[in-house]
Amino acid sequence: MAITILSNRNTLLGFAMAVLAAIGFSAKAILVKLAYYDQVDAVTLLALRMLFSAPVFLLVALSHARQKQPSPMLGKDYLAVFILGILGYYLSSLFDFIGLQYISAGLERLILFLYPTMVVLLSVFLLGKVFGRKEVMALLLSYGGIGLVFFDELHIQSENLLYGAGFVFASTLTYSLYLIGAGETINRIGATRFTAYAMLVASTATVLQFVCTHPPQALLVTMRVYQLSALMAIFSTVLPVFMLSWAIRLIGSAHTSMIGSIGPVATLFMATEVLGEELSLMQIGGAALVMSGVLSLTLKRPKAKSVA
Repeated sequence: MAITILSNRNTLLGFAMAVLAAIGFSAKAILVKLAYYDQVDAVTLLALRMLFSAPVFLLVALSHARQKQPSPMLGKDYLAVFILGILGYYLSSLFDFIGLQYISAGLERLILFLYPTMVVLLSVFLLGKVFGRKEVMALLLSYGGIGLVFFDELHIQSENLLYGAGFVFASTLTYSLYLIGAGETINRIGATRFTAYAMLVASTATVLQFVCTHPPQALLVTMRVYQLSALMAIFSTVLPVFMLSWAIRLIGSAHTSMIGSIGPVATLFMATEVLGEELSLMQIGGAALVMSGVLSLTLKRPKAKSVA
């Protein structure tokens, strides 16, 4: 009885963590758009986000470094963390922040949500995996949905729309490459240690880019931008990253990824309420198609029971 209660409690906690992580990640686009009202550029805003979040990841990294690890990191692990940190947390974030200067938060989140379909395509071309009917249907639904939303936004903002969407697609592509390459390293050194180290790599790259391209006084922004950057670091970076790890541990990656599908919906409604972005029937229909396509990849068909 006690084991059942504990199991149910862990399941509820896992679902709660997955929901909060999805909403936290989705809120990032809203916070970025709000900060852009104060005329801050993408590189400066990303540097502030990393500067606010890096101390937490540094503490986690130092904690792991002091402990005796069951799987000590090898040279190839450090190289993998460096490459994956650049791909998944630096370039992906940079492209996303640039893209958000030109497109709506709702469209940005839908494009980012295409990453499972990109992982499938990259796995076919890079790893030679089989491409079946299920994958074709998922791609048709997902990219058809993006096409609907994109066409709808042409009537609202046509200037630089393709430019911004291109950067967000590049963000999705780099994140998909990160996902393909991260599995083996995460399994070897652990998710928390990997995330902390990879985020520190990304933070260092971001600050170096800022130093090379901006004068130091560019960090002297309005108090509102500091506040939004801190909120972004805490509620859309640090907490969601760890909540996602906890959710995967408690309820598994399949359930966690399915719950993550509330992210685009949350962004659409937050963008409408907070940013005043228009929410049309075509956008709702496009979002439904995108989520249907992505979920069709994550949902597993039940196995047929054998009859004795």
